[in-house]
Amino acid sequence: MIRIFVFDTNAIISAHLLRSSISRSAYDHALEKGIIACSKETLDEFNSTFERKKFDKYISPAERKQNILAFEKMALLVDVTSKVDKCRDKKDNKFLELAVDSLADCIITGDNDLLVLHPFMDIPILSPKDFINNF
Repeated sequence: MIRIFVFDTNAIISAHLLRSSISRSAYDHALEKGIIACSKETLDEFNSTFERKKFDKYISPAERKQNILAFEKMALLVDVTSKVDKCRDKKDNKFLELAVDSLADCIITGDNDLLVLHPFMDIPILSPKDFINNF
C-alpha cells in the first residue's frame, strides 16, 4: 500500500531552498515512504509563491522553474471535490481538502494554523521533525 503525504506550500519551498533543512529531510523521507499529493490549487500556490523575486538570492529563477517542473512530474495530482472550512486561516483549508480526497496518511507543515487541528479526521498533522520521527 502506497502512503500519501501532503506538504503545505512553505514546507515544500523550504525543502527546495535549503537542502540541509529539516523540511528537506522530511520531503526526502516522504518520497522514500510513499508519494506527495497535490491539487491544482496547492500546485498553483506553490508555483506562484516560489516564482517570487524574493527567492532570487537563494536560487535562480531557472532553477526554481526546474524544481517546480520536477515536482509537478513526480507528485500525485488529485482532483479535489471536498469542501472543508475548519482552519482559522481559510486559505489553508485547501490542504485539508487535499488530504481528505487523497486519503493522505499525514499532512506535513510548520504552520500553527494547521498544526492546532492535529489530528484532522484521523489524519495526523505534523511538523517536519515530528513527521520524520513518527513515520
